[in-house]
Amino acid sequence: MRASPTFFATEVTRFIDTYRDRFGVEPISGALGVSASAYYQRKTGVRSDRAVEDERLLEVIGQTHKDNFYAYGYRKMWKTLTRAGETVPRCRVQRLMTANGICGAKRRGKPWRTTISGPSAPKRPDLVNRDFTAAAPDQLWVEDFERHEAPLNRVVMKGHHRWPVAAGRLKLRAA
Repeated sequence: MRASPTFFATEVTRFIDTYRDRFGVEPISGALGVSASAYYQRKTGVRSDRAVEDERLLEVIGQTHKDNFYAYGYRKMWKTLTRAGETVPRCRVQRLMTANGICGAKRRGKPWRTTISGPSAPKRPDLVNRDFTAAAPDQLWVEDFERHEAPLNRVVMKGHHRWPVAAGRLKLRAA
């Protein structure tokens, strides 16, 4: 489990406070791999400009998201904010929305699916029973094919520097 950055910063500050009289702030910060200036900033209680602006922008994003029926993803949200006069990079909108669990609408609550195989499509047999280990060289060969529409119905084999192989030699039926 990964600790949150706020928890980590609080623990580091507490540790430095405990041992700062004995070792000093800079040596402890160097040993922990954190900056001493961040420790001093946390001690003064002054928030960074970025944190303050992120908080303000997050309120605007939340209100815009609500006004648009919770349907906008980060790209459309960024375009809407730009039209409203907010000068903000798209990556910042994406970061804030992702960090706060704000996402666009999905179909019936499910993630978007781009490929749906047909129900009558033949299923390929699993000839190795998902066991891809071989006892010796040249005992097991596994290949992944990609089919591209091109002249002569060529097939491209992944993993072989994308060398084209004629479909007729592999006895593949053109669709």
